[in-house]
Parts: sequence; structure tokens; C-alpha cells
Amino acid sequence: MNNIEQIKKRYELILNSAGEGIYGLDANGRATFVNPAAVKMTGWSVEETIGEAGHAQHHHTKADGSPYPHEECPIYAALKDGEIHHQVRDEVFWRKDGTSFPVYYTSTPIIDDGEIIGAVVVFQDVTEIKESEAKLKNALNEINQLKERIQAENIYLQEEIKHNSNFEEILGQSSKLKKVFHQVEQVAPTDTTVLLLGETGTGKELFARSIHDLSQRKERPLVKVNCTALPINLIESELFGHEKGSFTGASSRRIGRFELAHGGTIFLDEIGELSLDLQVKLLRVVQEGEFERLGGSTTISVDVRIIAATHRNLNEMVSKGEFREDLFYRLNVFPMTLPPLRERGKDISIIVQAFVDKFAQKMGKPIDTIHQKTMDELGSYSWPGNVRELENVIERAVILSNNSVLKLQDRLIHTNSEEADTNLKTFSDMEKDHIIKVLEHTNWRVSGEQGAATILEIHPNTLRSRMSNLGIKRSTASA
Repeated sequence: MNNIEQIKKRYELILNSAGEGIYGLDANGRATFVNPAAVKMTGWSVEETIGEAGHAQHHHTKADGSPYPHEECPIYAALKDGEIHHQVRDEVFWRKDGTSFPVYYTSTPIIDDGEIIGAVVVFQDVTEIKESEAKLKNALNEINQLKERIQAENIYLQEEIKHNSNFEEILGQSSKLKKVFHQVEQVAPTDTTVLLLGETGTGKELFARSIHDLSQRKERPLVKVNCTALPINLIESELFGHEKGSFTGASSRRIGRFELAHGGTIFLDEIGELSLDLQVKLLRVVQEGEFERLGGSTTISVDVRIIAATHRNLNEMVSKGEFREDLFYRLNVFPMTLPPLRERGKDISIIVQAFVDKFAQKMGKPIDTIHQKTMDELGSYSWPGNVRELENVIERAVILSNNSVLKLQDRLIHTNSEEADTNLKTFSDMEKDHIIKVLEHTNWRVSGEQGAATILEIHPNTLRSRMSNLGIKRSTASA
């Protein structure tokens, strides 16, 4: 046996061992070679196949039963144009018994000295792949139907949840939210100081109001103080009041927020932003229930329940000397951590529907349809601004919607690969990236109508504080 015959024999062994069906065709499209896998798949023997036109034997009819002219056949096209042709969709080969099976195949021309002398056809029976695709498609349809049903059930249960829990303004039924509801019900009837922990926009004020409304002090006022919204030079006066002439502009005596809250509850939001000097005075009120107005000498006693809140890590602030340890322990009697919206996935549809109803009614728009794709986009977003950001997005979406279907503002929803990459980062990194993007969008303007704080729905002082904590500087971000 010469070298050429040995090589030919070796290649025949390789082709005969292949799991895919293989045909060799001459320039006229007639079979010159067929391997055992092709025989097994089609039922046509080697003797019945050699010399026959491959298209006429097993590729004569399309999957829908219509004739398949050989002029349209990609296998024959390779014999005409000398190009490799791949066909992987809606193609079938026919067996000897008259049944068909789906195939993926490739037709490769054989060229010798620039002349097309034949082609090699390699094909695969993809019956199992097609069945798996069909099962997957059916499963996805069932999942989408289930999601739509759950969405409808969640919205239906909204009123029942509100009624049973007495949390009229807090929407949701996720396990993490139910845990917080339970904590509220436990602590509300007492006078215990509560410390609400959680990211910006998680609803700390709503939970503070729920605690107050379920307490024995509900007939008395809930006085709210945002420690970042007040100017530093006026916050002491706001909290404790001042006497006439105590400072320039103090033309009369003023009652502070603690006095206004007497018999009721005071909610100190963003407690971590208070200066150390004010923390000393606050500690005295927490311990003794006493203080003096600014510029005054008379000690005033108050009966006030304190609920404090912060998005900052007070433990870390204590270790850095930025927050008094004794005040922290006084406030940290009953800490409650509020879950961020990204951890309350099943609540998003309920909240979205509520916001759509609210703004559609307010704007006189007949929006009654929210496509599942829209819900999916909202559910896949990380919501660094939490419920507050979601409300902002829905309000703008209602404005943009010109018919009964809610239309999202595309630039706010990031479900592409860039968003997937951010999921690999810590939340602090994600928050930092998000804030930098907003700042770059506003040309690093923090406050004002077109400022970053307005877009992020937070107070400018809070934004500046977050920028400082996260090490965000214009020069650093631009580098």
C-alpha cells in the first residue's frame, strides 16, 4: 500500500469514526462517500446512497412539507459559489421510512487547482436540542405567566397587608420587610429609644411614623428634624429653642423642636451628621430629659420619645472619634435595620403600581397597563436611591407616557452588561460610581434645581457628606 492509499485509508477511518453524519458529493451533487453515522441517522445504506443525488434523497422537502427545490439548497450552493454554507435553523433531513429529523449542517466546497470538484456535508441530528429548546421556551412562558400572576396577587394583597399591619404607607410583603413590621409592632407600645439604620431612601421616616402611630403617644405630635437640612449655626436653636437676644437676629423667644414634641415623639433623621458639641447636649436630653434654650438659664424638662435614624455606620464613627460612644449606646437600645429595595425584589411591583396610580391620578392620565418587560427592568435595577429613587423614576415615566401604557425613561434603567459588572462590586463602590456619574452629568453641581442632589433626591448636605465619606473629589474622578 503506497503513501496515498495509506493517507486515504486513515482519513476514511477518521470520517467513519465521527459522530456526525458525513457525505462526500461530486461536482454534480451525487454522493461519493457516506459514513456510518449518516447511515444510522437516515436509514439509507451506503449502497443505496452512493451515486444518488443527496438533495433528492433526503433533502427534498422543507420542514413544513413544501417542496425544496435544489436550486435553493445551501448544500448545492457550495458547489456553485465555492463558499462554506452553514444552515442551522428550520432544516430537516428525510429518512428512508419517510420521517424527518431536524438538523444543523455545514456544506464545504472541495476545490482543486481553482476548480470546484465536490463538497463535504457534515450534519448533526438536533432532535434533543430542539426538544430542549421547546421545553425551555415553555418553561419561560410558564415563569412569565407565574410572575404576572404573582404581580397581580401582590397588588391585590396590598390593601390586606396595609390593613393587617397598620402600616398604611409602607408597601410590600417580602420576608425582610415583614421582619421589620414585626419589630415595629414589638417596640411601638413602649417608650424605648429606637435607632433606624439603613440606606438613603429606605423609608426611615415612614417607619418612624408607624412606630409613633402604634404607640400610646399617637394622639400627641410626631416632630421631625432632619439634621442635614438645617444650617449648622441654627440647628441648636431648632432643637432646643432660643431666648430673645441670644444671637444676632433672635428678636423673640423661640420654642425648639424638643419642646414641641413634649408628650409625643421626636424623629431625629441623619443623627450621624450632628457635631460633637451638639451630641453632648443631645446626650443630656436622652439621659435626663432636660436642656436649656440657647441664651437661657432655665432648665426645661420634657417627656419625649426619641427615634433616631442614619444611613451612616455609627460604630465606625465611634471608633474614629466622630460620634460619642455614650450617646451611641443611649440611642442603640433597639436598633432596626431597614432593607434596601434591591433586597425586596417581590415588593417592587406593589410599590410601582402604587406610585403609578398616585401620579396617574394626580396628572389625570389613564395609565392602567404596565408591561411585564417594564416590571422586569425595574426589578433588575439596583436602586441605589431605593424607594425614593423609584418614586422619582415612576413620576417621570408617568409624565412621558402618552397612552394607557407606562413608558420608562430608558437612561435611568441599566440592565446591560455595565450593570452586571457593578454587581460584582461592593455597594459602596456602586454608590460611589453612581454619584460620580450624576455629578459628571450636572458638571459637578451639587445643589440647586439642576444639581446632583436634586437628581438623587437627597439633601445637598447629605450628598456632600457621602462624597466626603466615599472620597469623591472632582480631580480624583477626572484622573
